[in-house]
Amino acid sequence: MPEITTDIPARLDRLPWSQFHLLVVVALGVTWILDGLEVTIVGSIGPILKDRQTLGLTDQDIGSIAACYVAGAVAGALLFGWLTDRFGRRLIFNLTLGIYILGVLCSAFAWNFWSFAAFNCLTGLGIGGEYAAINSAIDELIPARLRGRIDLIVNGSYWAGAAFGAAGSLLLLSGKIVGIDLGWRLAFGIGAVLGGVILYLRRFVPESPRWQITHGREQEAKQTTAEIERRVAKPLPPAKGTLKVHPRKVFGFGLILGAMLGKNRGRSFLALSLMVAQAFLFNAVFFTYGLVLTTFYHIQGAQVGLYILPLAVGNFLGPLLLGHLFDTVGRKTMIAGTYGLAGVLLIGVAVLFGLDELTAWTQTACWMVVFFIASAAASSAYLTASEIFPLETRAMAIALFYALGTLIGGVSAPFLFGYLIGSGSQLAVAGGYAGAAVLMIGAAVCEVVLGVEAAGKSLEDVAQPLSSSG
Repeated sequence: MPEITTDIPARLDRLPWSQFHLLVVVALGVTWILDGLEVTIVGSIGPILKDRQTLGLTDQDIGSIAACYVAGAVAGALLFGWLTDRFGRRLIFNLTLGIYILGVLCSAFAWNFWSFAAFNCLTGLGIGGEYAAINSAIDELIPARLRGRIDLIVNGSYWAGAAFGAAGSLLLLSGKIVGIDLGWRLAFGIGAVLGGVILYLRRFVPESPRWQITHGREQEAKQTTAEIERRVAKPLPPAKGTLKVHPRKVFGFGLILGAMLGKNRGRSFLALSLMVAQAFLFNAVFFTYGLVLTTFYHIQGAQVGLYILPLAVGNFLGPLLLGHLFDTVGRKTMIAGTYGLAGVLLIGVAVLFGLDELTAWTQTACWMVVFFIASAAASSAYLTASEIFPLETRAMAIALFYALGTLIGGVSAPFLFGYLIGSGSQLAVAGGYAGAAVLMIGAAVCEVVLGVEAAGKSLEDVAQPLSSSG
């Protein structure tokens, strides 16, 4: 294809915040809400599913089901990450949401361990695929000066879903409104209904003009950008700067992997370290917190959501209140600071828990403090992976590092903590928390050494497109 000179990235980055951008955030960012909803529902109903009136699962079964969900997300991220870069953001983020809706509906009708595990794996497949398509589209449509805070708020909205799931579990798992075997099944209907509404809203979200231009669809990219500018409906300053690209219809795996493991190998190691640390911490705590509450504090299974709800709210407030600092103070300072501080605070919680100095409520309060910081850190891991690699590899990079981080940290954590909690030893569980703290502090060191300052910069300035000629 012939070389194209375009000002589309500059036109998109100069746009003021508008209702169009709000639509993008709501329609696409709901992925994180759905993930938080799913994880919290599974965590909250864990103790309920041990009852013989439901599925009669064991602690290890519950940990295995959580791991199946995460494993499905890993597979979905890799598969749909490649498809997103190949066929575009818009097609894939609609397809993956449909898969998620199918998965949660099937989960509601599970009849034993194996069916429940399989349907959770299908749900994870949809969610994992969403991550690559969604984060790519959001970063490519949001102006550079706002990208950091919007990414953190969107990724942090996971906790809005978690709060929603916790509140729903309190109503549906109490046994007062419906029986416990019906209640946990209805809980999955929440996600299906929300997913259906969002699938409708996504009709109004366009394809990324940045993706269109690098794949030789110059006329479509111009039309899409002009439509976005029309929807902004405000006087716009002239766009400053152009980019020359040599578009291709397909960017092969060799080119993608060469970019990630060659010139960008330091960035690749950074993204992996951030992903592994946050995945281990969050999957360790939130997939198994219901078991911790019932095993060590003797909380009734139906009341688990009461403790997860304030914790989820605290987690959402972290990215919401700290997000703007990632655009003003800067990426490196904030990412290293939040990872390091979260690790130090986690060591303190591990010591107190191991010495049996906490109650159910004081441990929840401690987690609220830790995860106020850690949730901002975790959100910044996805921000990092989505903006430090070339546009042509963006979705695949997000998918690959999400998959590797989740496979290493996310799959191992539920298995490990299911075993540690099953041992009945608080010291053993405290040791697991300390291990998570070490990973977080290590990731902070990696950010200090290898971090890329991307605050306020165009995506093309942070990482030059592979198709660019300068």
